[in-house]
Amino acid sequence: MNFLEERIVKDGVVKEGNVLKVDSFLNHQMDIRLFDQMGAEFKRRFADKPINKILTIEASGIGIACVAAQHFNVPVVFAKKSQSINLDGDMYVAEVESFTHKCINHVIVAQKFLTSEDHVLIIDDFLANGCALQGLIQIVQSAGATVEGVGIAIEKGFQSGGRIIRNLGFQLESLAIVDGMNARTGEIQFRDQEKMDAENEESAGGEICRSSTLD
Repeated sequence: MNFLEERIVKDGVVKEGNVLKVDSFLNHQMDIRLFDQMGAEFKRRFADKPINKILTIEASGIGIACVAAQHFNVPVVFAKKSQSINLDGDMYVAEVESFTHKCINHVIVAQKFLTSEDHVLIIDDFLANGCALQGLIQIVQSAGATVEGVGIAIEKGFQSGGRIIRNLGFQLESLAIVDGMNARTGEIQFRDQEKMDAENEESAGGEICRSSTLD
């Protein structure tokens, strides 16, 4: 087990419905030393990429992205999920379908913070169906920027998001991939590194989220 898998086993809580609660250290209360380890690992995995900006989405991805950015020495941009008075000027707006909530969400980034010269690492805390992630990818591409890779803390390997993103040709690095959970026993099954490498070479299906960039 790696350091994140060990922490998930120690402090994570499995709930019915394939819910993994990690709010004691990841997405409510945040363990900054753990985030620093995660940032160092992302830097190691993307060491050969010319990354000059990190993109995430509010809210849970922001903490991880900011600590990771210190290892890359780059700024962080976070996509907003709703329009606010703090947003002005031209925007990139991706329309993303949420299968969980059965609704359409908008993710928004000001155009002045994302240009064709940017080489972007996308970071988030969880990957399940991957709809929000596809929206972020579309925003980067709409800016003419380059997606250099995607870094995820925890991927739910039994859902389709990871397969979709890898099949689109992006380098996806998930620090922990959960392949199964048992709410009754609390057991969590992680994917081993060999299987992760094999997954990168597989051609697997998956339902693409409905996502379009609005002018």
